[in-house]
Amino acid sequence: MTGSGPTPLRRWFASISNTGIMEAQTGTMADEGAVDKRRAIEALRAGVPNRDAVRYLGSSQPAIEDRFRGQLAGVKEGIDRETSVPGLLVAGDFGSGKSHLLEYFQHVALEENFVCSKVVISKETPLYDPAKVYQAAMQSAKVPGRKGPALPEIALKLGATFNSPEYAEFFDWLNGPDNGLNSRFAATMFVFQHARSAPEVQDQIIRFWAGSRLAVADVRRWLRDSGEAVTYRIDQVPAKMLALQRYSFAPRLMVAAGFSGWVILIDEVELIGRYSLPQRARSYAELARWMGKLEGEETPRIAAVLAITAQFESAVLDERNDEETVPGRLRTRGGDESLLVATQAERGMRIIRRDRVRLDPPTSSTISAIHDLVRDLHAVAYEWDPPRGFTSGDRSHTIRQHVKRWINEWDLKRLYDHVPDTEIQDVRETYTENRDFETPPEETENDK
Repeated sequence: MTGSGPTPLRRWFASISNTGIMEAQTGTMADEGAVDKRRAIEALRAGVPNRDAVRYLGSSQPAIEDRFRGQLAGVKEGIDRETSVPGLLVAGDFGSGKSHLLEYFQHVALEENFVCSKVVISKETPLYDPAKVYQAAMQSAKVPGRKGPALPEIALKLGATFNSPEYAEFFDWLNGPDNGLNSRFAATMFVFQHARSAPEVQDQIIRFWAGSRLAVADVRRWLRDSGEAVTYRIDQVPAKMLALQRYSFAPRLMVAAGFSGWVILIDEVELIGRYSLPQRARSYAELARWMGKLEGEETPRIAAVLAITAQFESAVLDERNDEETVPGRLRTRGGDESLLVATQAERGMRIIRRDRVRLDPPTSSTISAIHDLVRDLHAVAYEWDPPRGFTSGDRSHTIRQHVKRWINEWDLKRLYDHVPDTEIQDVRETYTENRDFETPPEETENDK
């Protein structure tokens, strides 16, 4: 966006971006409600929605919200039956409100007593690496009604439920022969339960549950000290396999501690378009797994929502011809693993093509309603009366573009009594391959 007028644009925007921080530090706001509203405005100005923004603006996607609430209900209903719910893939243009919607879903999930994580796909968190995605999900996880790192809070609640039927059911499953888990999980749970006088041991176990490595020698020593040296046999296990098992273990741990399950929200999935072909293949396969479309890899107690740009289909599946090139290249390599990934990747691409749910484009009435809400927030946040009167303008513009234009224009009017002419330019996503986005996965959990 650009503006025109007698004062240099760069100086205007620099002063605007700092005004909220300076006024908050000098205590010029009338009450705590104004503080919340100013946080909401500053987040909307930056185009990065926070909990205050979504609390005041809510969701303008009722059909998608209904589907998400159906996922939450399905997780709760499926606990006893050990069934999983399908994932939800949301697609929209850049700036159309995908991140806002995921932030709103987090608000809903916490109200429904779910532990909730938001993961943004990035160089450090590639979709094709389930171990790194799991660690990011644990680092960002929020617990209803609690602050601080999620897993220690969950473990604290778990400690108060060791005599509950829910924990007994969880413990029986964890020690059963058909849970598909490495014995590390049952062994560490046993040690955790019997290490109440050794908080440093419990801390190491919690970090392991959160995705960190744990020395086998330490586990064996703890078991020996507890008189259980021969009960649990600890073998090496591939890091990817252990990561996938954590997705089975963690939500059951959460339910045993009294929560409804685990909601995982994954944003900016379109970044997989920048990976090399082998990594894109693995990413498509992972997308299929998150959507619940891979046989034998169901994840009960998890509700997953992923967000992707609407242009990904044409830019990557069509122009790059991934639907033919990716599985074709893998099948020419031969080998069982390559053939399996080829089939799974095809399934992931079909999901992007056929099962994604498009965000509803904004109507004039929707834009008008959001304008009034943002205007009310701005009025209270900065203790003034923004100009009334509104035209929606070009409906091809995204909600983010509309909102940032309104806020910038009001700020310039409030600070300089200047009404700018605003030009809106679209930001184009790039899907060009970039090997810098690739990181090598960890291979094996060993005795380090």
